Amino acid sequence: MKNYLNFENDIKNIELELDRLKDPYNKEGISEVDTSKIDKLQSDLNKKLKEIYSNLNPWQTTLVARHEERPKSKFFIDNIFENFFPLSGDRLFGEDKSSIAGLATFEGQSVLVIGQEKGDDLESRIERNFGMMKPEGYRKSIRLMKIADKFGLPVITFIDTPGAYPGVGAEERGQAEAIAKSIECSLSLGVPTISIIIGEGGSGGAIALASSNKILMFENAIYSVISPEGCASILWRDPKKTLEAATAMKLTSKDLLELKIIDEIILEPSGGAHRDKDLTLLNLKKSLKINLSELKDMTRQDIIAHRKNKFLNIGREKGLSNGFLSSEKLFSNSVKNFAAIKNKIIVNKINIYILIFIIFVTSLYFLT
Repeated sequence: MKNYLNFENDIKNIELELDRLKDPYNKEGISEVDTSKIDKLQSDLNKKLKEIYSNLNPWQTTLVARHEERPKSKFFIDNIFENFFPLSGDRLFGEDKSSIAGLATFEGQSVLVIGQEKGDDLESRIERNFGMMKPEGYRKSIRLMKIADKFGLPVITFIDTPGAYPGVGAEERGQAEAIAKSIECSLSLGVPTISIIIGEGGSGGAIALASSNKILMFENAIYSVISPEGCASILWRDPKKTLEAATAMKLTSKDLLELKIIDEIILEPSGGAHRDKDLTLLNLKKSLKINLSELKDMTRQDIIAHRKNKFLNIGREKGLSNGFLSSEKLFSNSVKNFAAIKNKIIVNKINIYILIFIIFVTSLYFLT
C-alpha cells in the first residue's frame, strides 16, 4: 500500500481510480478494461503531480525529504557501485549500524563510500537508529577516510539523517568531539570528496560528513542546522509553526544553491524520488560521473585549497558584508585589516584607561 502525504489527496484519488480500472476482477464483477479512460486518468495524474510538486512550500519539501519510501543510502550503494566491500568498526568501541561504509568501484575507479542509512521498515529503522549516528560511527568514518587519503581514493558520502544521536551514552562517549574531528578530517583530505544529500541533512550530524569539495543535493531534499519543528519551538514556542520556520531557515535545494552552500541540484521525477527510482539513479550517476571527472586531475594541494575556499566563501558574497569578507579580499587585505583592527583596539584601550582615571578621581573627590 502506498503512503500519501497530507497534500497528495488529489493524487491519491486518481491513483485509486486507476487501480480500480486496471483490475478487471473488481467489486463490480468481471468487466472490460477501459483503456481510453485509463489513458485520460494517467494524463491527469501526471499533470497533477507536476502541478503540486512544482509549487511545494519548504515544509512540504521537508515532508517529501522524510518520505518513508524515498530511496536510502543502501539502495544507491547497491545500484550505483560495483564490488562493494563493507568495512566496519571504529577500533575503539564498536560498530554503528546507522552508517554503511566500504570500498567499491565506480566507472572502473576505486572509491570509498560512506552512507547514513535510515532503514526501510520498522525493524531495520530501529536497528539503524533511524540514521542517527553515534560517536563510533563518526570515528569509523574518520578511520576509513584516512585510509582513502593514504591510498588516493576519492570519498563519496550519502547524507540522510535528522541529526547525530543525542542520547546519554553517545554524549558520554564524546559525540561533539567525534563530529568536530570528522569535520576536521574531511576538510584536510588531499583526495576528491563528494557529498550527496539524498533526504534529510540535519545539523552537525550531516555536516560531519558533508564538508566536501562538491555538495550535491536532490531536488526535494533538505539541509539545515535544526529541524523546522525544533526551530519553531525555540523561536515561536510553538512546534506547529513549521511552515514559518522552514521558510525562514532556507533549507530547500533552490535556496541553498542560491546561497552557494551546495554546488548542484539533482533533479527528481515528478512526485519525488520514490516514484521513479530508476530515473533517480540515472540522474545521480550522471552527476557523480561529471563531478568526479572535474576533480580527478587536481593535485593534492589544489583539492585542499578548493575545499578551503569553498567554505570560506559561504555567506560572504551576499548579506551584511557586501562581499567585503570574500576569501580573496580577506587574504589580499589581511595586513590592512589587521592594522585597522589593531588601531581600534588601541583607541578603545585608551578610552578605557581615561574612563578608569575619571572614575578614580571622582571617587577620591567624594571620599575627601
